[in-house]
Amino acid sequence: MAKNKIDYFKVFSNMTGHSLRAAKLLNEIILNYNEETLVKKIAEMHEIEHAADNEKHNMMENLVKEFLPPIEREDINEMCHLLDSVTDDIEDVLLKLYTYNVKKLRSEALDFTVIIIRCCEKLVEAIEEFANFKKSDKLKDYIIEINKLEEEGDKLYTKAVRRLFTSTDDPIELIIWRETFHRFEECCDSFESVADLIEAVVMKNS
Repeated sequence: MAKNKIDYFKVFSNMTGHSLRAAKLLNEIILNYNEETLVKKIAEMHEIEHAADNEKHNMMENLVKEFLPPIEREDINEMCHLLDSVTDDIEDVLLKLYTYNVKKLRSEALDFTVIIIRCCEKLVEAIEEFANFKKSDKLKDYIIEINKLEEEGDKLYTKAVRRLFTSTDDPIELIIWRETFHRFEECCDSFESVADLIEAVVMKNS
């Protein structure tokens, strides 16, 4: 490969790696929650998000000059956007905890971070396999697993919101946690969006 030619699938993999780092950091924060350290943790999370952004910007700059990309330009552009959104959505959960000055977590928060890590780990495997999508016999299984995990996230969201509204009458807590649980659910949804795009690219190029 020429020095000035980018490996798009490698960049996709790098971006997914940043998402996994972000997910693990969020899990660590939730597991050892301390609102007094959130500013420091937000800075750590933003470094990860910034690294993912740099990957995205470098890829887009190269794509403009690319004569013959390995898959269609709009698919590369969309994949880049969706992978970046995964990390952004994880960061946004942490920002919501800080913005709402959350002092005590509800138990479902940790359950969500476990699902998000599992989604990230499965997405890492899927993206690594994506480079060989024309010959792969594993990619379909990874996509199915991501979809199943997203469904787990949906069920957890329903359970969490139901428990929220049946266990408290505090309007402030209701507002804070309804929105926070929604942000957790959006994280899970973002993985499914990537999986759907991978599946569409495979179908388009079969």
